[in-house]
Amino acid sequence: MDLRELTEMPDPQFVMSAEGHRIATYSWGDDADPTVIAVHGFASSTRDNWVNTGWVRELLEAGFRVIGMDQRGHGASDKPHDAHQYSMRMLTDDVIAVLDTYLVTDAFYLGYSLGGRVGWQVMADHPEHISRGVLGGIPDGKPLRRLKVDEARAFLDDGTTVQDKTTARYVSLASRLPGNDLDALLALAEGMNLADDVPPVNNPPSQPTLIATGSDDAILEDSRLLQSSVPNSEFFEIPARHHINAPGSRAFREAGIAFLRG
Repeated sequence: MDLRELTEMPDPQFVMSAEGHRIATYSWGDDADPTVIAVHGFASSTRDNWVNTGWVRELLEAGFRVIGMDQRGHGASDKPHDAHQYSMRMLTDDVIAVLDTYLVTDAFYLGYSLGGRVGWQVMADHPEHISRGVLGGIPDGKPLRRLKVDEARAFLDDGTTVQDKTTARYVSLASRLPGNDLDALLALAEGMNLADDVPPVNNPPSQPTLIATGSDDAILEDSRLLQSSVPNSEFFEIPARHHINAPGSRAFREAGIAFLRG
């Protein structure tokens, strides 16, 4: 098979969330092969995190089936502007809805950044669905709390310069991909701030888990501390990568796929 065919973006297939939002999904590979569900980070997409970086191609070459999903507020999924349409429970329920719609009862989980945080919760709350996971770029669980919503909102409303450096980075990240809806992404950040979103270290995933973070990522030590609370886990430091470019690391792909293969 021509390798270019392996990374072609199929047309999205939509799964309905409990709240009636369309969640865009993409499927590659043979239904009979072990399934990896791939969940991207904040302001990214299935294409950005997993297709353009070579993950889908190499997972297929390793004998996996891949289901990618654009989280609500991202990619081809619906993008509500209401902060109350975003919570950790809603994001994890979306993952389970996708697995149930595809009739997948046991999957491996691949997540990065926000997708990694969602994966932590899916693995902890729904161990019957996920048997092994790779969680990349997962910090202390409150990355979006560092975003100053009032400054980001003022920037969107009238172009007021963002003074807070962390917020400016998030605004730049959210503006990176064509088609990103900044109002929806800000609503997501607001929604995640409405509830406690720290990974409960007293209830970590029990499945084999690889936590991986870039050596140049500001959250590196937070990730190491988080990994120390997961009993059946390993840590991989992605060499010479920061938070944005870590998904494209060949070393990360090799370590992650080797871990998923067990």
